[in-house]
Amino acid sequence: MQKKWLILSLLILFTLSGCLYPEERKTQNRMPYQDQITAVQTAVENFQKDTGVLPIKTKEADTDIYQKYLIDFNKLVPKYMQEPPGNSFEKGGTFQYVLINVETKPTVKLADLVLTDKVQDVQVALNIYMAKHQYPPFKKIEAQGRYTLDYKKLGFKEDPFVKSPFTGKKLPLMVNGDAKIFIDYRKDLNPAIESYKDELHKHEDIRHLLAEHSFFVPIYSVPYQAENNKPVFLIK
Repeated sequence: MQKKWLILSLLILFTLSGCLYPEERKTQNRMPYQDQITAVQTAVENFQKDTGVLPIKTKEADTDIYQKYLIDFNKLVPKYMQEPPGNSFEKGGTFQYVLINVETKPTVKLADLVLTDKVQDVQVALNIYMAKHQYPPFKKIEAQGRYTLDYKKLGFKEDPFVKSPFTGKKLPLMVNGDAKIFIDYRKDLNPAIESYKDELHKHEDIRHLLAEHSFFVPIYSVPYQAENNKPVFLIK
């Protein structure tokens, strides 16, 4: 099973490297434009009005809420919009258009696929390590099922990070109990809690503070809650 998982991981890495991030995608279509988001929002609303359903791709039930509802532009083009936005993955950009609040008020947001590149790099390195050593090289227990890693054992000279689409801060990567790499958004949630204290109890999981007040959604994230006005992992 471990060898099969290793081969699958390598295939994913090569696919992402070859398809998601050619050089032209690094230099073009990297800006989130309000007018493009608004155009997609209008198209989604008109599609739902006409059909009674949302123009989304089918994902597995256990997919994280912020990566679950991907907009299917094949259902919107050409009747509801001429073509997908230039910054969308479908047109060579580095954003996937997604929906949040699908049950109440479907709202268009962006998933920054540049983060996917780094997360997949680390995930593949971890899978290779586990194929030989069975368990991840845990460094510190942050909470139940939330661990930091000894990245030197994975072959990294420095601890990897991603650049936050919300604040521009360097966000660390961690691993859960299922050996899946995730992004730790606590650095982003700290100022969000301070700015939107009156919205803390809107949901138990406070990731909505990031999604609802920006263009983006926190992909590869885990649930958080606020304790004493600080973000901590929400463990159920």
